[in-house]
Amino acid sequence: MARFELSLPTCDLFFTELTIRIRDINYGGHLSNDALLALLHEARLQWLKQLGFADELDVGGKGLIMTDVAICFRQEVFHGQSLQIALGCAEVGRASFDLYYDVTQEGRPIAQARTGMAAFDYQRRKISSLPTPLRTALEPRGITP
Repeated sequence: MARFELSLPTCDLFFTELTIRIRDINYGGHLSNDALLALLHEARLQWLKQLGFADELDVGGKGLIMTDVAICFRQEVFHGQSLQIALGCAEVGRASFDLYYDVTQEGRPIAQARTGMAAFDYQRRKISSLPTPLRTALEPRGITP
């Protein structure tokens, strides 16, 4: 079976360190895939808060919704260990962008991931244009439509 490969852009948008909790461990004794996705969500929320947004429901008048996700695991990690998560972005469009995650442990590759994120009007239940404050935060990355 061919292994899925994910090509990351430079991940210097945001950096955080998170510790693996006991609830993040699966029956194999290592970090579960759903727990990693939750840790990526936490990293994304920390990034948004650093930008001055309260949460993903209001990033300048609209919310964010995840449209897709891809995760490539490289190594096992276990309870109590710390992960370093670096974020990068690419493919910024009218209503969406891709957020990339480089997950390491003391320089050792653990996982790589990408989430497709879109601006979403939760009142109208529709995709909308990226709000200006979020677009402004992404523009310095040199990736605009």
